[in-house]
Amino acid sequence: MAKVRVEAEIRPTEDVERVKRAVLNLFRPDTIRVEDLGSGYKLLVAESYSLRGLLRLWEGLRRERILDAARGYMLRGISGDTLVFKLNKQAAYVGRVSLVDLDSEAPMGPIVFTVEHSDPRAVVDWLAPPTRMGRPIREYPMPQD
Repeated sequence: MAKVRVEAEIRPTEDVERVKRAVLNLFRPDTIRVEDLGSGYKLLVAESYSLRGLLRLWEGLRRERILDAARGYMLRGISGDTLVFKLNKQAAYVGRVSLVDLDSEAPMGPIVFTVEHSDPRAVVDWLAPPTRMGRPIREYPMPQD
């Protein structure tokens, strides 16, 4: 069974609704909540129990034409049955997909995606398939949950 968890820190200077919009621009969760971390900090946690929650990201990767970069980045984020990758929160707010290697690349903090699936490599193949001259060589179906 697949599970996708998306987390975004909400700093004291940020608006909760704006951070929520950034996440929802690239992810469709089954549940979403905001946890109070104290000192004015909060954590937005969105979860999906299906890879279908990632369809907006799938579309965004193609729209932005960053499949090669995304594929290499995501493959490095696989460990066991888990895939972890980060996106820029400010870019996501305007519906853009921008990958974050280091947290310092996202001054307001990144959006962290954690995908648990029995075959995370198949998830990467689906989200960001291999390309030739910037176009997918072949589109893979969404892996079964």
